Amino acid sequence: MSIESVVSYPDGIYALDSGYVRTGLAAIHLVVRAGRVAIVDTGTTYSVPRVLDFLETLGLTADAVDLVLVTHVHLDHAGGAGRLMQCCPNAQLLVHPRGVRHMIDPTRLVAGTIAVYGAATFQALYGEIIPVAAERIIETGDGFKLDWAGTTLTFLDTPGHAKHHYCVHERHANALFTGDCFGISYREFDTDSRAFIYPTTTPVQFEPSAAHGTLDRLMALSPSAIFLTHWGRVTELPRLAADLHALLDDFVAVTQAAPTDESAQAWLKVALGDLLWHRLQAHGWQGTPSQALFLLDNDLELNAQGLLHWREQG
Repeated sequence: MSIESVVSYPDGIYALDSGYVRTGLAAIHLVVRAGRVAIVDTGTTYSVPRVLDFLETLGLTADAVDLVLVTHVHLDHAGGAGRLMQCCPNAQLLVHPRGVRHMIDPTRLVAGTIAVYGAATFQALYGEIIPVAAERIIETGDGFKLDWAGTTLTFLDTPGHAKHHYCVHERHANALFTGDCFGISYREFDTDSRAFIYPTTTPVQFEPSAAHGTLDRLMALSPSAIFLTHWGRVTELPRLAADLHALLDDFVAVTQAAPTDESAQAWLKVALGDLLWHRLQAHGWQGTPSQALFLLDNDLELNAQGLLHWREQG
């Protein structure tokens, strides 16, 4: 495993690249305390060997994994949960109440993802989605707390991106693991250690007012750092939260201005790209438009789909 695949942070927290789509797109976070392990988001089935190999580099085995946390059941976050649980006999899976049935029986989840990506792309990205036995799952209702390895994990119901999304606060590091609720911040867009961030509005449960409320709730906890699945640790949280609030409003405004015919998705994807390109220039990023599009393209496509679905439900 290359050193570029892992970032080590204070307080025994690691970000391991999941290998999803490209390097630097999705992270699996591991919290290691006193030889015990909690894993936040699993990547896909194809990511599981990476996790096991990394545990070995730490001198640990899969038996050391106590907890597997999936912030929500979108498959870039939870697709590997079933396979990982097979490999980690002592682990319990912590899931939002709305996501539990999809972990026990992923049939509908798989069908919905195939509807977005197509069967061939689904297989290439995610592989086999393995069910998890109900007795190994803990439902994490709003405010659920779990004492583990000398710290406390507090789970918060955080809609906006998806109705089956939670964020988790880890007391020892005063850190939040936010899945997709605090946006996307690829490290390639950093300038002088300052992060660039934007919302993720993927299908089919994006709701802007809930997303704003979730951001406010997270910031009210005054965390020291936030760990994003896309990608890794960010600080300067008041600035980033303000940017996310502003961009949510901008995304909604440009969606309301989009055509209402079959050209809507292509038009909106371009408009969102233009919006983020101007933001990147203001951020001081020195890359080219083609470099930006390479990093943003998949998100622009999915964000456009999610925004139009929200408008149609309106």
